[in-house]
Amino acid sequence: MHQSTGTKKKVLTGLSIVLNIGMLLYFKYANFFVENIDAVLSIFNIQPISWTRIALPIGISFFSFQKMTYAVDVYRGVHKPLKSVSDLALYILMFPQLIAGPIVRFNEVADQLEDRRNNENVDNRITGFFRFSLGLAKKVLIANPLGAYADSVFSADATFLSTPVLWIGILAYAFQIYYDFAGYSDMAIGLGRMIGFDFVENFNNPYISQNISEFWRRWHMSLGRWMRDYLYIPLGGSKVSQRRMYFNLWLVFLISGFWHGAAWNFVVWGAFHGLFLIADRLFLLRFYSAIGKFPSVVITFIITLVGWVLFRSTTMTQVWDFTAGMFSFRGGDSIFVSREVWITMMVAAIFGFMAYFPSFEKWQQRLFDKQHSLRTLVVLTFASALFFILSLGAITSSGFNPFIYFRF
Repeated sequence: MHQSTGTKKKVLTGLSIVLNIGMLLYFKYANFFVENIDAVLSIFNIQPISWTRIALPIGISFFSFQKMTYAVDVYRGVHKPLKSVSDLALYILMFPQLIAGPIVRFNEVADQLEDRRNNENVDNRITGFFRFSLGLAKKVLIANPLGAYADSVFSADATFLSTPVLWIGILAYAFQIYYDFAGYSDMAIGLGRMIGFDFVENFNNPYISQNISEFWRRWHMSLGRWMRDYLYIPLGGSKVSQRRMYFNLWLVFLISGFWHGAAWNFVVWGAFHGLFLIADRLFLLRFYSAIGKFPSVVITFIITLVGWVLFRSTTMTQVWDFTAGMFSFRGGDSIFVSREVWITMMVAAIFGFMAYFPSFEKWQQRLFDKQHSLRTLVVLTFASALFFILSLGAITSSGFNPFIYFRF
């Protein structure tokens, strides 16, 4: 009887994983697979497949991963299953982080799904609204202006652009994607706190990282932990031969790249980061230790920027032309950089790198904490109102307002 029950649990868990991955593959990657099959067929002058393109559901990658964590956590005995269907539906459809993360694992919020009374208080609503307003300001006041300039650079032919323009363009995109995604995560965490949920942190000043391994401990942290616990460790993690461990690490990041988008540039981006993670373990960490903190941060940031070229480009040809232009130190066409973009870039750089100094990082952690004095809560309330009003003004005065992580 016990063996029969164990087999049934394995079968049901496996079916749940297959169903979720199957739907993700169909909705997110079917168009990609058909396009690549058609490209191969065209080589042999064979008629392409007749196909109606599939619309991508918003945020499917995030809620598919959440559903899988429920099945796996219950199977592993990490937490008992929920007692009601309504609680399960609430977990799957939690609106604050449903569209773009952070990826909330079942065992992290299971108890809160059934009872949130300890989290429903005035302090959490004030600090939650502050976090929401701060995230909205990051998105609207920083990411949007830089995103508009980055789009103008990436929409131009990189072969004709000067090296300085290419560097400014990729810097603008690097700060855009950080403040856009981190801003959304702040909004999700803030909204969750306001309604009684504690969501995990998703970003921790990634651009101060001294190596790519550290970068992935600071960037999209919920995805990194998910990949580690539900993919890397089941593959054997570090309890295998060194060669197999390196392969597992590279494979996980290859899959991570493909998870981000149905295009070859995302696959190459994942492989790119996977190779640097392996290089860290082979020799780069010793090299960084020898040269010190500041040069390590600079080198890691440059590696990250090259990776963002892979992430943002639409074709591999554009990747090559853009990257070659960045390091050719040539002249060429320019794209006007407005005063607004320059000022926004400076603000983005200041707040993106201030945590290089440990005292600022500790202050930031205290700021995001839930427990504050009455005086601090009053200050946070005024700051929240200021951020919110400025953001609303920016939204209503601009038609450019993309959330670039929605499509992942």
